[in-house]
Amino acid sequence: MPAHILVAGGGIGGLATALALAQGRHRADVFEQAPVFGEIGAGVQLGPNATRRLQKLDLGTGLAAIAARPEALVVHSAESGSELARMPLGDTMQQRYGAPYFCVHRADLHGLLLESVRARGTGALVTGAQIRQVETSDDLVCLSSTDARAWEGEAVVGADGLWSMVRRQLDSPSAAQPPRVTGHTAWRALVEQSALPAELRRGRVDVWLGPRLHAVAYPVRGGEWLNVVVIAESAPAGDARDWDQSTSITALKQAMGRSCASLQSLLDAMPGWRAWSLGDRAPMTGPADMAHERVALVGDAAHPMVPYLAQGAGMAIEDAVALADALGDGDAADVPAAFARYAQTRWARNAQVQARARRNGEIFHATGPVRLGRDMAMRLLGAKLLDQPWLYGG
Repeated sequence: MPAHILVAGGGIGGLATALALAQGRHRADVFEQAPVFGEIGAGVQLGPNATRRLQKLDLGTGLAAIAARPEALVVHSAESGSELARMPLGDTMQQRYGAPYFCVHRADLHGLLLESVRARGTGALVTGAQIRQVETSDDLVCLSSTDARAWEGEAVVGADGLWSMVRRQLDSPSAAQPPRVTGHTAWRALVEQSALPAELRRGRVDVWLGPRLHAVAYPVRGGEWLNVVVIAESAPAGDARDWDQSTSITALKQAMGRSCASLQSLLDAMPGWRAWSLGDRAPMTGPADMAHERVALVGDAAHPMVPYLAQGAGMAIEDAVALADALGDGDAADVPAAFARYAQTRWARNAQVQARARRNGEIFHATGPVRLGRDMAMRLLGAKLLDQPWLYGG
């Protein structure tokens, strides 16, 4: 008999999990603390490792309809604007890894997942569910909310983000520890490409590397919109829970310092900015960091990471498919063993991505001789340095 699983969190990871579980005929009830299901934020880059899993969830056609397919990734110096390296995407990624490299708006991806869960899901979608307690027994899990509602199931999946409540149920030393406030802040902006001068419009991913900062711009929504992100270390650390804050171009420029004219022109053309304080956790050390008995975690609840590998959403999607694969069409009695298999399968890869993302941040934001060596290596090796076969083919 299929299992009845409670999914805490209705973001990308939670909905992908519910959809994957529904394919295995399991019942997945999704609990979202917000009054409506929705997603804020800006762009998401989806490498072939993520798009391949979304295709497995029968979302390939819908995904292609909402995505932009950039033709290349180009890295520049933020100070001079000169090109450091270039990697082809487009057909090259499709041929090399069997799946495309897409850029999407986070809300569009969330909407696609939500529509699919509503159409093919097997459980309830509950809003306004602010989970205050998780109780487990040998064969049941109970979630209770701040408004005294309660729900029972045979397992719980924590997809409840950086400050996960479900995480506390793990048998791991890190379960009760708070996440790290990195001191890095991301400024994000979105604009319709038609509102930009022709020289600022883009059909590729552009990256600018500078001392203690970097910027990224790429198309979303079929190429009709442009997503721009600047991440700098010089901003106040703030509180990682205050992750969506209104800000200004003046504050951004103060954090950035001097940059090349082409980048400054792009930043000045944005109609408005919002800022996110970034948090993460140390790379996982074993399967106990992902599951325990009838409790499992996906996405940021398990392995929040800095965005220097563009894989936060990708790893959550990978988790969702792997969790459903581990459960297969087994029944409720098999859940603890299935969750253990899932954690054993996933933890090392997630830990590798967490560690590589932190390392990339050090490389992207390098100063002094390290920066000079980085730039020289990029000019010499180009696409060979930028490509990630271990990641995109995994």
